[in-house]
Amino acid sequence: MDVSRIGADLQNSLVELTDLALQAKQLHWNVIGRHFLSLHEQLDGLADEARTAADAVAERAVTLGDAPDGRVSTVAKESPLPEVPDGRVADLTVVDLVVDALSTVIIRMRPRVARLGDLDPVTQDLLIEVLSGLEKQRWMFSAQQS
Repeated sequence: MDVSRIGADLQNSLVELTDLALQAKQLHWNVIGRHFLSLHEQLDGLADEARTAADAVAERAVTLGDAPDGRVSTVAKESPLPEVPDGRVADLTVVDLVVDALSTVIIRMRPRVARLGDLDPVTQDLLIEVLSGLEKQRWMFSAQQS
């Protein structure tokens, strides 16, 4: 088993999921507009799901003997997600930002899932489950785009 390759895929997933959770929470606190309440609640659910997935990914890395790095400085330096704006953010802008962030994570996670089929089917299964949840979240947010 190539723990370093599997660990790298898990680390990249951890960084993206951690940033996604933080961005969802930031937008949860700052969304404004007619759809405030539904988005406020939906963003809380996304933050919880991303945090739970990040924890599962990190625990899988530890199980395999790798050392996950979820420090803020690491996430800030390595995340491919663009920063969300500071201050209040209009509801429809929030939807677009979340759809874009989810799409980025999904696009980056798919090759990992494919690669892990040969390396470690257990880790592959974990990322398939995470990917399934992210795709559902993207669908639910994108349904609100105009």
